[in-house]
Amino acid sequence: MDSSMERAEGKVLVEGNRLTYNRAIVMPILTDQTLEFISHSAEQTRRLGVRLGELLQPTDLICLSGDLGSGKTTLVQGIARGWGALDEATSPTFVIINQYRRADSARMYHLDAFRLSGSAEAEAMGIYELLDSDGPLVIEWPERIPGILPEERWWVQMQWVDESRRRLRIDAAGSRYIRLLRDFQKSAFGG
Repeated sequence: MDSSMERAEGKVLVEGNRLTYNRAIVMPILTDQTLEFISHSAEQTRRLGVRLGELLQPTDLICLSGDLGSGKTTLVQGIARGWGALDEATSPTFVIINQYRRADSARMYHLDAFRLSGSAEAEAMGIYELLDSDGPLVIEWPERIPGILPEERWWVQMQWVDESRRRLRIDAAGSRYIRLLRDFQKSAFGG
C-alpha cells in the first residue's frame, strides 16, 4: 500500500482518486466484475434499463434481486424498452412469466419467482426451456430458485434508499457478462 492510502480497522474506502478510511461512510471496493451506483428517480432507473436492454443478446440472463418496492419492475420496463419490445413491461407476479415481442418476432422473457415455492416448481414450469430459449431472460426474485440458475449471469441487487432513490449493485459472472458490464458502464456513464 503506498503513502496515499491509509488503513484503519481493516476498512479501506474510495475518496476521490485515492483510497482512504472514513468511519462515517462505508463504500465497497469494487472490481471489474462489479458496479455500484445510486439511481435518483424511477425515470432514471428506467433510462438505465434502456441502456442495458440495448445491449442484450439472445440467451442473456439478468437476475434482479431486492425487496418489494426496490424498483425491479421499473428497471425491467426500461430493459424491455431498450431491447425494442412492442409491449409495455408489467409485473408478472400473478402470471409468473411475461413475454415481450419485438418487430422482428424475437422474444424477451420476464419471470417473477416471488410466488414460486423453490427450484422444483421452477423446473416444473419450464425454467430450463426459458434458459435455453433464443431470447434474453430477466428474472425477478432469483434468490427464490437457488441452485437452478447458471453460474454465468448478470446479478443486480437493488435496495430502497429513500422515496425516490435506489442503490443498484451489479455483479457480472462469466466473460460475456463482464463484457456486458463494461459496455453498460460506458453506455450509461460514459468513459
